[in-house]
Amino acid sequence: MIRVLICDDQELVRDGFRLILDLAEDIEVVGEAPDGAECLRLVARDRPDVVLMDVRMPVMDGIEATRRLVAAGSAARVLVLTTFDLDEHVYAAMRAGASGFLLKDVPREQLVAAVRTVARGEAVLAPALITRLLDRFAGEPSPTSGLPDQLAVLSARELEVFGHLAGGCSNAEIAQVLFLGDATVKTHVARILAKLGLRDRVQAVVLAYESGFVRPGHR
Repeated sequence: MIRVLICDDQELVRDGFRLILDLAEDIEVVGEAPDGAECLRLVARDRPDVVLMDVRMPVMDGIEATRRLVAAGSAARVLVLTTFDLDEHVYAAMRAGASGFLLKDVPREQLVAAVRTVARGEAVLAPALITRLLDRFAGEPSPTSGLPDQLAVLSARELEVFGHLAGGCSNAEIAQVLFLGDATVKTHVARILAKLGLRDRVQAVVLAYESGFVRPGHR
């Protein structure tokens, strides 16, 4: 059973997400929080697998709450709830350690699928929105000569996989481009994340841009 905590300052929003998630047999909503501070308290008490996290909230916003959860080593994965007009906040949440993001008007099936995805330790990445976010807010990295130091631990093949991963490609898409099996790509991705000390693919995308390995506009 996937345990979910809903964190949003609007009761109607929380009620709506609860109604949707309660219909899934493998998902249980274990609590609701109206702000980031209460979210931290409930995460420590109820140990959810996934937190649906709003960005703008009183007392403590979702970005700070996400940052504190990650810093504390919480096993809970964070799915940020947002709208298109909050792009800069989503990028900040990605940097803070969120495992993905959803629009608040997401269809029911996509919400349930996203919760299941991050509960498996994977990330929810929408390639079009990710590239839009990074193009707009990452800025042009400083020119680099050669490979960024952070990535020197990766093999040549892992760097290839990392480049496609940074473009928002799925494992299946990477496998097709590089003529590899899905299982092989999955192994490469796992090794890349382990070598770089990253939680998931979202953090890999951020590192790729901020290190200068890829630049805004990369596809």
